[in-house]
Amino acid sequence: MIAFEDHFQMADTGRRKALELALSRGGDFAEIYAEYRVYSFINMEEDIIKETAESISLGFGVRVISGEKTGYGYTNDLSFDSIRKAALTAASIADSEKTAFLPDFRRAPRSEDRYPLTRPAHQASLQDKINLVRRAYLSCQKSDAKIKKVKALFQDHVQYVFVANSEGWAAEDARPQVKLVCTAVAEKDKRKEFGFSGGGGRVGLEYFGQTFSPERIGREAAEEALLLLEAVEAPAGEMPVVLAPGHAGVLVHEAVGHLLEADFNPKKTSIFWDKLGQKVGSPLLTIYDDPTLPSFRGSYNIDDEGTPPEKTLLIDRGVVHSFLQDRLSARLMGRPLTGHARRQDYTCIPIPRMSNTYVDRGQDDPEDILKSVAKGIYAEKFEGGQVEDSGKFTFSISAGYLIEEGRLTAPIKQATLIGTNIDILQKIERVGADLSFGLQTGTCGKEGQEVPVTDGCPTIKISRMTVGGQS
Repeated sequence: MIAFEDHFQMADTGRRKALELALSRGGDFAEIYAEYRVYSFINMEEDIIKETAESISLGFGVRVISGEKTGYGYTNDLSFDSIRKAALTAASIADSEKTAFLPDFRRAPRSEDRYPLTRPAHQASLQDKINLVRRAYLSCQKSDAKIKKVKALFQDHVQYVFVANSEGWAAEDARPQVKLVCTAVAEKDKRKEFGFSGGGGRVGLEYFGQTFSPERIGREAAEEALLLLEAVEAPAGEMPVVLAPGHAGVLVHEAVGHLLEADFNPKKTSIFWDKLGQKVGSPLLTIYDDPTLPSFRGSYNIDDEGTPPEKTLLIDRGVVHSFLQDRLSARLMGRPLTGHARRQDYTCIPIPRMSNTYVDRGQDDPEDILKSVAKGIYAEKFEGGQVEDSGKFTFSISAGYLIEEGRLTAPIKQATLIGTNIDILQKIERVGADLSFGLQTGTCGKEGQEVPVTDGCPTIKISRMTVGGQS
């Protein structure tokens, strides 16, 4: 657990004054968000530590909601004159004579800490971090003579946030984040392939000794690149597809999760906007988003509106159960808050976002799922994809295998999965009991904002999908 440090030098009287200014033109709701962040970065390639960097950012944002409209102002100067200008900028969205009454602040009770750690990265020496990078780099490089290029990156930050609003709610959080990743390039007979691995989360440096060592990260990156040197072209056509546990959860994140973020609903741009309570998938399918998982990359003690987060059931046995809400979308839809308002930093407004999204475990044995497929594709990892509001999607498989007579055979490359999300959800035929999560390195982009996320799934069999490959 990291103790909260108040870097903002603003008493409750100053915060109250900022909120009064924000509501001076009659908005319905106002909020202030203060953030202090310390960030470090190390890059090793071409056998040298090529870059190290450290930065500190401090800023203050003010948001006003008036009806369906949002006004926002921010500053990196915490003098009250600059805060006043930011508050009046946000206030300009409203135009009424309504007078605001601000109650006294009620501090959010400290919830169960979701960042249990013993060696906070921001307190470690630069040399300790460089040693982790070197270990991953050398492990990858020495794996095989066919590994021709290696890149290892380390990033960490600690983020202190304080949120207060015109309803009298105030909350704070101190959030750690760490990531160590390695990329390998393997070459054989003028053919070049890439491999990737990494680990991290809201953890301390002890994670790389107890859970996921730098040597393992480097070795796994090399193994993936070497495996793809032997990959064959994927077949094309309609066939069964089995999603591997863990990494394949990104398909659910992209093809389903984004369209269950509630800000799409008032605009009616999501295929799910009118599907609440309706069956959209197999009764074997249950999907959650859970920001409360300890140490996960997408977890937090409070969201970026100060709301305590909740494990949220999105799809219950094939039926749309709920959406991920922020304060504005919940107000417009008449739904309860779920604690999923997130923002990249103090320069951004909060919007509904996923955190740790996953398909819940089923009851099937993963081996039995494979044995049920005579000929098909096993999708292990994905790289890139595109999803339309209509639910149509394409995803590229970066690592996978042919399934022949119930067994994994040749590795494949350059396969594309094509479909529509509701159609695919309805074709889920079996769900394994082996739920796991992908690498704790993921970042999700939306409306120009990036936030850390995790996704996962058990082994899942889809009865038929269109696979783009070699005819």
